[in-house]
Amino acid sequence: MPRRLLVAATTLALSACSIAAVDYGPVRHADYVADPRCTAQPGAVVDGDALPLFFATSRLPDCRTDDIRLLRHRGDTIRYGRFAVPRESEVGGKKKLRTPMAFQASADWWTALQAETDRRQGRVLLYVHGYRETFETTSKDAAQIARMTGFDGPVIEYSWPSQGEVLSYAVDETNMYHDVRNFRDFLKTLAERPWVKEIVVVSHSLGARLVIPAIAYVDRTSSSADSSNISNVILASPDIDRETFERDIEEEVLAPRRVANNRRITVYVSHADKALAASRALHGYPRLGSPYCFNPFEAADLKAKGLPVRCYPKSVAGLTVVDTTDVSRTTTGHSNFLRSAVACRDFVDVVADKRARPDRVATHLAHVFRLLPDPAEPKPDDEAICNRVPVAAAP
Repeated sequence: MPRRLLVAATTLALSACSIAAVDYGPVRHADYVADPRCTAQPGAVVDGDALPLFFATSRLPDCRTDDIRLLRHRGDTIRYGRFAVPRESEVGGKKKLRTPMAFQASADWWTALQAETDRRQGRVLLYVHGYRETFETTSKDAAQIARMTGFDGPVIEYSWPSQGEVLSYAVDETNMYHDVRNFRDFLKTLAERPWVKEIVVVSHSLGARLVIPAIAYVDRTSSSADSSNISNVILASPDIDRETFERDIEEEVLAPRRVANNRRITVYVSHADKALAASRALHGYPRLGSPYCFNPFEAADLKAKGLPVRCYPKSVAGLTVVDTTDVSRTTTGHSNFLRSAVACRDFVDVVADKRARPDRVATHLAHVFRLLPDPAEPKPDDEAICNRVPVAAAP
């Protein structure tokens, strides 16, 4: 299908879903959490070796069966726990992803997180997913990030109730905004822990609209940590209004005093991102993660100069833009930081706080760089380099 038709079809689908009601479901939500396993008992033992990753979630759990699942519905509280890489299980004759997990009481979870943080370098990586995700798909991505980066500290997945469906974009937006208070309070609590020396925040897609205002909130309200430990912020394919970001970022998240305290933001963008093209058509204005030229006169000027017709956010101290258009992968081009070998290598170095990247190509803008295919490696092994190992079957 031609790109314009694909974008138009996706936009129509997204638009159609905006008038669809959310299905409460055939089960009382109270019945999902009635089992005591949904209320973690203080002091309960969790096998940290079997469940090495951390999560916090506002999703409603289903504790009616042997395998606890996190649903697409809003939960009644923030729950904490540990998880491992999702596995394929046979459910009703079909193979489905299931995430090994266990809840922990809040105090126990924070104690375990501190122990893991103290054992390393005081660094924590927090991953916030975007649109069309389930707990399983997000857990798979979080586990990949942990493997791919070899991060020297605990990895936390924050999972809000995305529906995991193409036609539920408007519902995802609604739930994301509903979750703003939950996430900002969680981030504030994390930032104020004296043993957290650095927080690397990684957001994907719609998750940027949770992350940016939450950081601004912590900046305004945090008393003990001054939020200076929120230093390395990575926005992958951010589905956030570019002009709003430009207007607000220098006054808030990248204010001079924050940049002086070593805060920086890296934005991964792609002109081949079909999901953000559809979002632009739906919202009417360009998204930060897509270098689309909204201003036709700016586009004409770039073309006249022989430059790629791509428009980026304006330069702000502390902001770096990495254009992955030329190394884009998959049909949507919306997850290059997890799918493209060249982008994955760059992402790994950004997480490791390496400021210079030899693979980056300078552009006419000092804060914008392009990633290009390596002539010496025209067909890199994306799966291996990005560490996208196959999901194992459950024993």
